[in-house]
Amino acid sequence: MSDALSANQVTWAYTQGLFPMGTPYTQTIQWHSPDPRGVIPLDAFHMPHNLARHVRRGTFAVRTDTAFAKVIAGCADRDETWITPPIKEVFTELHQRGVAHSVECWKDDQLAGGLYGVALGGAFFGESMFFRESYASKVALAHLVRQLRAGGYQLLDTQYTTKHLERFGAREVPRSRYLDILRAALDVDCPWWPLPNEPFDCLPDMNSVPDFGPVSS
Repeated sequence: MSDALSANQVTWAYTQGLFPMGTPYTQTIQWHSPDPRGVIPLDAFHMPHNLARHVRRGTFAVRTDTAFAKVIAGCADRDETWITPPIKEVFTELHQRGVAHSVECWKDDQLAGGLYGVALGGAFFGESMFFRESYASKVALAHLVRQLRAGGYQLLDTQYTTKHLERFGAREVPRSRYLDILRAALDVDCPWWPLPNEPFDCLPDMNSVPDFGPVSS
């Protein structure tokens, strides 16, 4: 693949288990397909007690796709970032096509944090998250998981795992297993954000979820 990005190219890459990241100094694009791959199994999402309290109290108003440009700018607002101008441009186009989405937490009409990613079929590929107020990005993640489960999604891809994501149930799976789950998820037709304006009481049950196998050591 060349360093030039297009929305069609990036969409195709996700279906093959690839994702792009920019390099901050050269503005070139690197393509990644890690082995093992980071995922959060949707049937095993863990909500810590403090997070559950913020979710149920409604500390933040949670919206989707009302401030995509602000969310991606917030995610890029750090000393060094892979969210370079070419990445911003192509994901903005994907958002305009209805492929990339943002989940936003608002407080007093100010954007407090959020996340963005790509939805294809029954797979959601998380890209990045940020916060300006404590728990904002975590609340966005909890609402994302609720919506994905309610919509019948099969895969929440985190690309890599971190100690932070492991608190929510993130695990590593072999790339070969990931690709099997990805192919099955892409065959599922799922709506985006199926539970608008409904109170968050509990995570809905899944009728069928993929077997991710044992947790990697």
